[in-house]
Amino acid sequence: MKELIYLIALSFMISCADQSIKYPVTEKGDVKDTYFGTEVSDPYRWLEDDNSEETAEWVKAQNEVTFGYLESLPNRDKINARLTELMNYPKYSTPFKEAGKYFFFKNDGLQNQSVLYMTETLGGAPAVVLDPNTLSEDGTVAYSGGDISDDGKYLAYKIARSGSDWNEIFVKDIETGELLEDHILWVKFSGLSWYKNGFFYSAYDQPEEGSELSKSNEHQKIYYHELGTDQSSDQLIVEDKEHPKRMFGAGVSEDNRFMFLTKSEAGNGNALSVKDMEKKNSEFVPLMESFEYEFNPIDNVGNELFCRTNYRAPKYRLIKINANHPEEENWVDIIPEKEDVLQSISFVGGKIVAEYMKDAWSKLEVYDYEGAFSHIIELPGIGSAGSLSGKKDEPIAFYSYTSFNTPGEIYKYDFSTGESSLHYRPEVQFNPDDFIVKQEFYESKDGTKVPMFIVHKKGIELTGDNPTLLYAYGGFNISLTPSFSTSRIVFMENGGVFAMPNLRGGGEYGEEWHKAGTKLQKQNVFDDFIAAAEHLIERNYTNSNKLAIFGGSNGGLLVGAVVNQRPELYKVAIPAVGVMDMLRFHKFTIGWAWAGDYGTSEDDKEMFEYLYGYSPYHNIKPGTKYPAVLVTTADHDDRVVPAHSFKYIARLQECQGGKAPVLIRIETKAGHGGGKPTSKVIEEYTDMWSFMFYHLGVKM
Repeated sequence: MKELIYLIALSFMISCADQSIKYPVTEKGDVKDTYFGTEVSDPYRWLEDDNSEETAEWVKAQNEVTFGYLESLPNRDKINARLTELMNYPKYSTPFKEAGKYFFFKNDGLQNQSVLYMTETLGGAPAVVLDPNTLSEDGTVAYSGGDISDDGKYLAYKIARSGSDWNEIFVKDIETGELLEDHILWVKFSGLSWYKNGFFYSAYDQPEEGSELSKSNEHQKIYYHELGTDQSSDQLIVEDKEHPKRMFGAGVSEDNRFMFLTKSEAGNGNALSVKDMEKKNSEFVPLMESFEYEFNPIDNVGNELFCRTNYRAPKYRLIKINANHPEEENWVDIIPEKEDVLQSISFVGGKIVAEYMKDAWSKLEVYDYEGAFSHIIELPGIGSAGSLSGKKDEPIAFYSYTSFNTPGEIYKYDFSTGESSLHYRPEVQFNPDDFIVKQEFYESKDGTKVPMFIVHKKGIELTGDNPTLLYAYGGFNISLTPSFSTSRIVFMENGGVFAMPNLRGGGEYGEEWHKAGTKLQKQNVFDDFIAAAEHLIERNYTNSNKLAIFGGSNGGLLVGAVVNQRPELYKVAIPAVGVMDMLRFHKFTIGWAWAGDYGTSEDDKEMFEYLYGYSPYHNIKPGTKYPAVLVTTADHDDRVVPAHSFKYIARLQECQGGKAPVLIRIETKAGHGGGKPTSKVIEEYTDMWSFMFYHLGVKM
């Protein structure tokens, strides 16, 4: 590639009326691909090379312009101070019990990473088990999961560096605090499951140097690691050389009786096999061989295996399978499919606790082991319950509850009395009673009824001129349920309205709702979102000059697509870590696994044309007046590689026909979002909210 010439705007003027920005000039190549007879140009293909000097210089130039602009915006210091104040409160996880001791995570407030503690008894003096804040000076090394040995002596845990999906495994002696020599590399999309003197995990072969953050992830394997040995001697349990894009997960039942093996491909479903660990030389017995449905093992009671599945039940059911007679004709429905979505199952207190989702908010129902309904666990309001923890043979369990104006509370539930009691309520520097949470239903383009949560301060006058933030996701069977966010509080305190619709493509109403927003029906997701914006305008919440939209990952794709389709409808758009090139997403890291939702450009002519018709990168039109856009991504994002955002913003800067700025914020030592240190979270929201507040005319 010939030498790039950058026109870097080191200074520029900001006034209330206009912004004048000179963007770096991005070199255009002449790369073209042909799909089913259609030639498609890809002039910014060179930005896919995350190791090139040219890309590094381009990133530097873009960040100089972006941060120079952001740092000049008004209200910035006030936003940062209020975000910091709101986030500075102790946060606890739900306690869980192992080997007779209680474990929980706590963040004192502004710690970059939460700390794992242990107590001998509830309310006892906590001892630090693992403090990830000591693993790096800048807080960019994060705990990403772990498991405690049956005797409570060891913690096997994973860490992620700089937000990457790549993990390393270490083992710590809980009593002495000693870090053992065991160290395992190239772990990705893996759980940890103790068994006897070691644990099962999933890993890949070491990638070629320089390709770690972009190369397609293939040939995942399951290993067993025995304590005190080198990774090179780990026992290979499962691999599939004929199907390189098959993924595996392994877990052992609580009583160590059964090992469950899941297999998955592109899509949300999985195959499931079981192995009786008490039978010498036993083989894995298939329970479900199709990859079309979810088949999630929950636990066992003796020979009886319990699984939650959407097989022949789009809203899920709980079934029982006898390990000695696993044929489908012998399966028994314990909790049949109901009108609401069965979101999760827990075996605690000698009962089955079923978490249902009704119109995207939680209900907890209690059953006996034969499926007879017992009672409902009453929740405080319209919110999300989760993280239920407890033992099958003990009466005490814990669960969390949160909503838009309720920070994460923890409740203790006593099965012997059937009563919940508050275990922990955080004290945050705001008044929850100042806000109102409601849910409205609106019609999408095809007449489908879609629910939307709307939150704002009580008493504000809805004049049709209220600054409004519309946030959504719409994909991969993921449900958006009520949750607390300090960043939203900052927006709503200053007169903002927050709206969150539950678009098709998500899991809020089961698998049929999910499928209605996938592949050749993906436009339904965009139509649902556009209709949500129109509903907010029609109901006098806001107007197009006061409406911002925000989404991340698949939600970033959503924002990119609807900005192209209806650029006049929004004032501000923030697509975060988005999938922007729908013709090539499957060629990087784990992108191939998204084909179940998206399809790929190589499937057939119809699928290619459909993807090409909405791909954010390919549908930017020269001369169009686009809203103010702030793209966010990160250099270590190996889930949705930053090249998506790089190429998208390069084309958007080339084609912007209006005066609104279109910028990209590229974070360093960060990834797709998981494990991001508190300091970086505050910095990022300070930048995004400064941008949004300014262009919506929000004053503090």
